[in-house]
Amino acid sequence: MAEERKTTVETVSSSLLGEKYYRVAHKSGVTMLLCPMEGFSTAYALFGTNYGSMDVEFKTPEDTDFVEVPAGIAHYLEHKLFENEEGDAFQRFAATGANANAYTSFDKTCYLFSCTQNFEQSLEILLDFVTRPYFTEETVQKEQGIIGQEIRMYDDNPDWQVYFNLLKAMYQKNPVRVDIAGTVESIAQIDKDLLYRCYNHFYNLRNMVIAIAGNFTVESAIEVADRVLKEAEPLLTQRRVPDEPEEVSRRKLEMELEVAAPIFQMGFKLRGGSAEENMRNQILDEVLVEIIAGETTSFYRELYDKGLINATFGGEAMSVRSLLSVTFGGESREPEKVYEAILERVRELKRDGIEEDLFRQCKKTIYGRYIGMFSRPEAVASALLASHFTGLELYSMVEELGRVTREKLEQRLRTEYHEEWSSLSVVRGRGGDNDEDGI
Repeated sequence: MAEERKTTVETVSSSLLGEKYYRVAHKSGVTMLLCPMEGFSTAYALFGTNYGSMDVEFKTPEDTDFVEVPAGIAHYLEHKLFENEEGDAFQRFAATGANANAYTSFDKTCYLFSCTQNFEQSLEILLDFVTRPYFTEETVQKEQGIIGQEIRMYDDNPDWQVYFNLLKAMYQKNPVRVDIAGTVESIAQIDKDLLYRCYNHFYNLRNMVIAIAGNFTVESAIEVADRVLKEAEPLLTQRRVPDEPEEVSRRKLEMELEVAAPIFQMGFKLRGGSAEENMRNQILDEVLVEIIAGETTSFYRELYDKGLINATFGGEAMSVRSLLSVTFGGESREPEKVYEAILERVRELKRDGIEEDLFRQCKKTIYGRYIGMFSRPEAVASALLASHFTGLELYSMVEELGRVTREKLEQRLRTEYHEEWSSLSVVRGRGGDNDEDGI
């Protein structure tokens, strides 16, 4: 007879920050990351699986080869899990006074709630409905119409379209170039059996994390998990993502929608590695985004004073498992000029180097954002979950930032930020010039 697994609790602390949380290897197989925060009235809980919209090819021991499932199935599962024989999970949360929600991203699906009272009852609802799927052909078909309406709604959303057009321009094969919700055609292929198949493989507790921060006790969270969760089978599912070339798919992509002013996104496609390597490099990229075009730079002020950008302009570094990118975007009457200005700005930084004062200033700005995160339970819980899926401890991210040097940033600029690996996406108002030719 197999020996019963036991729950173990480990304290993870940072002397630098004076913070700590608890990592629980629960007997069910799930990892629990628990961070009680004194002085807060709200608890914020996430139950997430390392499974998102890019996971469309996988193989199980029963499969002779990798199988491909329709785009959008992870998002579809997110919708359907809130329903079971007893009704809607939102109604159950309403009875405890908790606010519940869920989201699907490229690499994860998360279910969550926040509450100021009835924490144990709300956590029990969360763990129960996520681990007890109930799909019928009738309810699955009904959901196709609902998600189809959502897809068509986003088809007319300029901010959504300009972003996904950028991903289509940058990536040739990776599923991130496809809308997280899929397409009307792809979701039409989803049925009850497919949902159960994906659920059974990716909603294995050994592939999941419970992250909680705020007003609760570690003992109460573990007690609820003991009561609700059953031990999971070993996780044997393999994923496959197509090899992505270094080159972008195209340099420019435009479309027309109802917008008062053109909006744009431009991005640098960077070379990725493991999830842990990417997270370390993302920290470098976050500082570089600030150095290139942060609000405190003279470059930002120059673009602003010329009327090329406004307060909507901003930049972001993104890490999604094996992928890395840096993007800048906002409203502009002349997006091509902003794009060329950013390319020139990168050329100058490569040629002349990064000024020491600018480096210190931008590093402090990013450090302040990281430290500010620890004052918000929802940010702490989200960061705990995200860092776990990359293989890093939450506090090591702050320590990594402390090790960032000007020399490391200059080297990364020279080796990764290539003009030919950049793309521009523009959405203009209807009736304007519509040019999809490559730059």
